[in-house]
This record gives sequence, structure tokens and C-alpha cells, in this order.
Amino acid sequence: MQIGYKLAAEAFGPAELVRQAVRAEAAGFDFVEISDHYHPWLDNQAHSPFAWTVLGSIAAQTERIGLATGVTCPTVRYHPAIIAQAAATLALLSEGRFTLGVGSGERLNEHVVGEGFPVDVDGRHRLLREALEIIRLLWQGGYQSYDGRYLKLSDARVFDLPDEPPVIAVAAGGARAAGIAGELGDGLFATQPEPELVSHYREAGGSGPRYAEVPMAWAPDEHTAARAAHDTSRWALTGWKVMSELPNPVNFSAAAATVREEDILEKFACGPDPQRYLDVAQPFVDAGFDHLVMQNAGPDPDGFMDFYRTELDEPLRKVMAQPA
Repeated sequence: MQIGYKLAAEAFGPAELVRQAVRAEAAGFDFVEISDHYHPWLDNQAHSPFAWTVLGSIAAQTERIGLATGVTCPTVRYHPAIIAQAAATLALLSEGRFTLGVGSGERLNEHVVGEGFPVDVDGRHRLLREALEIIRLLWQGGYQSYDGRYLKLSDARVFDLPDEPPVIAVAAGGARAAGIAGELGDGLFATQPEPELVSHYREAGGSGPRYAEVPMAWAPDEHTAARAAHDTSRWALTGWKVMSELPNPVNFSAAAATVREEDILEKFACGPDPQRYLDVAQPFVDAGFDHLVMQNAGPDPDGFMDFYRTELDEPLRKVMAQPA
């Protein structure tokens, strides 16, 4: 079991994200994972720095902690050739500590370049498949070209390549994406504790790390934690079909208008009780995930780091899958 800390790039500026990563390493986390957005989910989150610059700074200021994108969409806002180059560079600077998390993206971030975002999920999956093929091709070395249905590559070469390419973890919310993760990725990434995702991943040949984000909000009392999570993270309860489609933060504010603090308390581990965090993490372990990401939406990141180090790290690592 590996435990990671989510760097919420929608909620903090770049210098603060780097500081949190350094603290996460000191607190005993195995890796940090950063969201790769152009917009925040809600305007009151008020941030969205360039994730790759932040990761480079983290690599320079840490020694052992793993780094991951959670996740990058390598199809519209970025061409996969750029991501192949960026990931290779970061793998070198971090001395092999980087994992490339990829997914089919959200309209929130991809529409900004004016190229359009596929309406149908099948189209997004086909784009992702071609992007992964291009990234793998470039990581082989030498000059490469690619003539796909959606994406092209013309006589391109990534000159600085690590000895071992980064692990690619593919985000999945359903069977088809989990199949892509097993076929073209090295790992799986998910946000829901669904054992079917792991099953489809394994059936497609996947045998690597399985990442999942565990929702939580630390504060000295449950109500303060839930209120903070509701203020900045209520969008997380709208469901993936909503999260992938809306174009701007104002739309997410409207879509999440009916989410209550009671709903947050039902889905998130809130407050100071370590057992509640173990209870929320248990379904993810039961589903087959072995890399748990602590997605803290509470108001005090430093307080959560201290809580994790003293109260949560050891018991969380002992959580075992329960018999079905």
C-alpha cells in the first residue's frame, strides 16, 4: 500500500503547492499527485497554476517523494508530443520519481484553445488511444511520425529520454477506459471505489499500480471540516457525466447548488476521528486499489499533515481488503 497527498492546484497558488509537497515528504507520504487544470472547478477556489512548472520545482526541492499528474489530458489543450517531452524531462529531473497520470479530459479545461472538445465519450476514448500510442512511440527514441484518424505527428524526436520511461496511469470511470488502461497504460487511476474498474483493467492485461482518490476534509471539528469542503469541493458530488461536460466554474456553481453539508458528511471523511478516515478508505481497498490519494478539502493543510503523521499513517497502511 502506498499513500499519496493530493495537491489541489485549483485551491492554492504555485508556491504554496510546492511548500505543501515538501511538507508531505516530511510527513511520510509516498507520493504527491497534482491536478492539471486550466480553470478551477469553482471561482472561489481562485487558483489554477501550470502544473508542470510546479512539479519541476517540487522535484528540485524534494528527495524521495514520488510525483504524479492526476490527471493530464494529452489530446486537445496539449498535443501528446508535448506531454511526451514534458514527462521525459520531469522523469530525468526527479530521477525516476514521476508517474504520468492521463485521462480523456473535461470540457472545463480543454475547450479553452478553441479546437472543440468531442461531444461523445467514444470520440474522447479514441483520441486518448491515439495520444498514448504517440507518447509510447516518441519514448522509443529516434525520429517518429504518426498518421492517426484524429492526431498527427511529423518527424518528431524527444532528445532527452530517461533510461526507464515513466509509468503511465490511465484514468477510468467505466469499462472502456479501464480496458485502455490495461492495454496501453501501466496503471489505473480512478475516483470511485468500483471493483468492476479494477476487474476490467486486469482483464485487459493490466497488472500495475491502481490509484484512487479518497475524499476527506480535516479540521478540529466535523462541522468546520464539512463546511470547508462544501464551500470549495461540492462540485465533486455532481458526478462524472456533469464534471466532464461543463465549460466554466460558474456552471459548476449552478450544478452543485443543491449539494448540502449533509451530503458532504456522507461521502467525505470529515473532522478529527481517524476511524472515519479508515472507514471511507476501506471500500477503495476492497475494490483493489493499492495507491490511495488523500484528497483533503479541509481548511488547514498543515493541520492535516500533522494529523496524518501522528494519527493516520500507520493505521491506514494496515487497512486490508475485507472478504466479499
